[in-house]
Amino acid sequence: MINLSKLTKYFGKLRVLENVDLEVQHGESVAVIGPSGCGKSTLLRLLIRLEDPTAGRIYVDRQDISRLSDEGLIRLRSNIGMVFQSSALFDSMNVYDNVAFALHQRGKRNEDQIRRIVREKLRLVELEGTEDLMPDELSGGMKRRVSIARTLAFDPKIILYDEPTTGLDPITSVTIEDLMIKLSRELKVTSIVVTHVMQTVYRTTKRILMLHDGRFIETGTPEQTKSSKDPIVKKFITGGL
Repeated sequence: MINLSKLTKYFGKLRVLENVDLEVQHGESVAVIGPSGCGKSTLLRLLIRLEDPTAGRIYVDRQDISRLSDEGLIRLRSNIGMVFQSSALFDSMNVYDNVAFALHQRGKRNEDQIRRIVREKLRLVELEGTEDLMPDELSGGMKRRVSIARTLAFDPKIILYDEPTTGLDPITSVTIEDLMIKLSRELKVTSIVVTHVMQTVYRTTKRILMLHDGRFIETGTPEQTKSSKDPIVKKFITGGL
């Protein structure tokens, strides 16, 4: 589903990623871990072409995304959902309009179809009956779930999670993690989770990659990562303990 070949990204003289190779299979759940500023979020932005690579290739569903036309890029982004840490909801819109926003922008569905999709996605994230609420009436966890519902509006094949549980209390974090597991199991979506919250990593993904100094230095299952002998990986997952 996703293939990175010699992916390199510089901002001026600052090296963020260099010669990164990665394959993610259809339906696989992968975590990318690493300290703040190591390039994790940049990697996600590259996957939806919010950034362009300095060198290397990105293939999504066998398409070289650097060669896509504007129309092809729109189709690509319809197939990739992005869940932001900030939730990125429109403060002036209620829950219904936030979830329906992109559907209205595309203009290919009538209001009855949009209403059905919004209700279906809110039901999937267990937020039935919240359509009229405004973002400032929602808890942090509810905002995150509305963001996920909006992401699901186009039935994406891939979901990218950028710090999905960071800043949430432990109970709310478990709720979001359970939802991520549910989406992976029931919808068979391919997911990449970028986070430094190791509980989220262990519960929601099957493979973990450690990003350090612009490269992946180790990959393995959660159990393999927990028992890693690499001092950089050990220090990260234990918090230096």
